[in-house]
Amino acid sequence: MAQKRKKLLILANLSKAGVADRIESLRPWFKQRADVTAILPANEPVPADVGAADLCIVFGGDGTLLAAARAMAGTDTPLLGVNMGKLGFLAEFNVEHMQKHFDDILAGKVPPTHRMMLEVSISQCSRHTFCSPAANEVAISAGRPFRMIDLHVVRSGEQIAQYLGDGVVVATPTGSTGYNMSVGGPIIEPTLNAMVISPIAPHTLSIRPILMQADQPIRITAASVNEGTTVIVDGQVSCGLCDGDVVEVRRAATDARIIPHPGRGFFQTLTAKLKWGQSPHHIP
Repeated sequence: MAQKRKKLLILANLSKAGVADRIESLRPWFKQRADVTAILPANEPVPADVGAADLCIVFGGDGTLLAAARAMAGTDTPLLGVNMGKLGFLAEFNVEHMQKHFDDILAGKVPPTHRMMLEVSISQCSRHTFCSPAANEVAISAGRPFRMIDLHVVRSGEQIAQYLGDGVVVATPTGSTGYNMSVGGPIIEPTLNAMVISPIAPHTLSIRPILMQADQPIRITAASVNEGTTVIVDGQVSCGLCDGDVVEVRRAATDARIIPHPGRGFFQTLTAKLKWGQSPHHIP
């Protein structure tokens, strides 16, 4: 009996120069190995009639992979990120590495890593209705007129902290090397089931990032915010926030499944891409 052919879905940043042409040049190569069900923009919803895919190949940069993770949330389809951008921290493969390892990946010999995702929603607001998955982080940013905002964070009825400043970032382990790291939060191994809350420019010396298990949702009440205060998901999706609104952040029911580069581990990627742990270089 002939082996059933695998189905591929391709999501891409089709507006980026060279991406569409590169995908088109690879179509005969893909066709030899699997059936391509669709080629779609990563920043748009995936139509239900596309059907289940065995593998989703994402052409773009790290932002494209984040958009694809949200678009494919709940499908359990593994994502293979092919970097056509600059950093390539999450989209670990270049085209040559993808082709080198593709047959093993399609055969299941390179198992995907499970990456925890979040779900964020806004309630108690007459102006805004918002619900979205998040792969990297949920940020609340002060916005215009840039006055200090007041956020109260609670879990299971217990107040974690009152954040006075420019906002907070609630990040997944995958997102710990993004906005969270930029505001001074810790780097977290990406397969842990945890989330970190990091303040943005807190108006106190006594508040620091805090790491916690992701088994319980947190509720962030906007005690006092600005007209331009915004909830931002993965730096790509946003919604306004009003006084009295409640932002609930919880672990999503389904993880993202991302194919790792079999030639290097997480800490090697940290060193290669972000220069983690390297000794200072002295200029003679």
